[in-house]
Amino acid sequence: MYGKRLPIVTASMAVINICTCANILMITMGGTKSHKIPFWELARGLIPRGHNITFISAFPADFYLSGMEEITPAGLVFYVRNFTNWDLVGARMKGEEPVHPLDMVRYAYEACEVLLSDMETKDFLYQRHKFDLLILDGAYPECALGLVHHFDAPFMYINTVGFYVGSLSLAGNPTPYSITPFLAMSVTDNMNLLQRTQNTLWHLAANALHSVMVRYILQDVVRNHFGKDVPPLYDMSKNVSFILQNGHPTMTYPRPYLPNVAEIACIHCKRAKPLPVDLEEFIRGSGEAGFIYFSMGSSVKAVNMPIFLRKMLMTVFRKLPQRVLWKYEADEDDLLELPSNVKLGKWLPQQDILGHPKLRAFVTHGGLLSMFETVFHGVPVVSLPVFCDHDSNAAKAEVDGYALKLDLSTLTADKLLWAIKKVIHDPKYREEVKRRQNLLMDQSETPLHKAVYWTEYVLRHKGAKHLQSHSRHLGVIQYYILDVVLLLLIGAILLYYIVKQVLKLMLRSFVTNSVSASRKNIKID
Repeated sequence: MYGKRLPIVTASMAVINICTCANILMITMGGTKSHKIPFWELARGLIPRGHNITFISAFPADFYLSGMEEITPAGLVFYVRNFTNWDLVGARMKGEEPVHPLDMVRYAYEACEVLLSDMETKDFLYQRHKFDLLILDGAYPECALGLVHHFDAPFMYINTVGFYVGSLSLAGNPTPYSITPFLAMSVTDNMNLLQRTQNTLWHLAANALHSVMVRYILQDVVRNHFGKDVPPLYDMSKNVSFILQNGHPTMTYPRPYLPNVAEIACIHCKRAKPLPVDLEEFIRGSGEAGFIYFSMGSSVKAVNMPIFLRKMLMTVFRKLPQRVLWKYEADEDDLLELPSNVKLGKWLPQQDILGHPKLRAFVTHGGLLSMFETVFHGVPVVSLPVFCDHDSNAAKAEVDGYALKLDLSTLTADKLLWAIKKVIHDPKYREEVKRRQNLLMDQSETPLHKAVYWTEYVLRHKGAKHLQSHSRHLGVIQYYILDVVLLLLIGAILLYYIVKQVLKLMLRSFVTNSVSASRKNIKID
């Protein structure tokens, strides 16, 4: 099982002699830091094999990785920081949409304009770099396709948002709405008639909005910076060489992918390391009761949480026999009357915490990477979905039996306390997550090894065009053979009409002949 081989993966790949060493440009336009993580991990696997990585994002580097140059244009950093300074939880608790769909559209073209207008980006483009491959974020690749045109190189996607299927669909993969939940809906692939109808309408509306934004706004932004000869962005997207899909049937859904798609869920997952001394001492003091970990990820800032929610959380934590580790980025002074069983941390080593034997439950926002990590480490979950794909992630975990999902708009202290106790004391939640953990681990190779292999495969075969399906060029009418159905229907109608007329003529001829024969018989008589 691959989990037992993680420490030796990098070393084993480093000694493989066959290597097509290349210059690779990675780009993510994602608005949250979690989008960087799969790129970081792939870079960690590629650099020991001699590849040079350049990485553009809106989030300054947290550490230095030899062999990787990170570019974080100041204008983009400032824009994303201000755009995401939001009270997502407060909006959700009021029953409002945390991020309006039109704001998502606005982010797409504004962030693109900011990136391409930034002097650091322009300096980078004018330096005449040569790249053998570009790896883009499949959740929002359209702006970065301008750089694909500029560098004239093959490109791949890391589809960081596992339930987003737009990039997959454009590449020709089947994504039927009957079994493909819209990422912002709290449904699974087993939907009733009403849910399928709602799901279809959401998909159609999102696709229409995305199409208008790309064709009539973003296309102009890209052409203003790279020239009028930039092809239509959708046409460029269809030519993606390979997609590294952030999914796995154990935690997302079984999907009928084309040959140029490979699933790499948990590429970032690692076995737990010993915790810092202060955290270990705090956990050791919990005794047999153990501890709970509370984190709302990188997209939900504690400083933006409503005060009444913070008070609610402290009320719940105070009633628990377990100790609580709380990822809290704001100052501790903001929390008056902090319970004695709670320890705060502006940054906490999440995977080392999730792998600790004394951890009893994980309370989280339901972000995709967090849900992957909880299965990898075998921990039951209480999810509090906030926005984007959190609802679909949480719905899948709940139906799989290792999580309970609560709605922030109806959340009370009693409901949260009940849910935490339920996943701790009902053995079915831990049993199911352990079963899922075993399924996830039962793979012939690690996600990182798989990702490195296919990346180098694309390099070796100059874009691997032979893996692309012609289905990517078909429109909806052709793909679903609606034109064939119409043709057959018209043919059937014509055939019916012709047969009907022939039968009429035959009948008329028969009647006419019969009458003539009768008259002759009468004359003879």
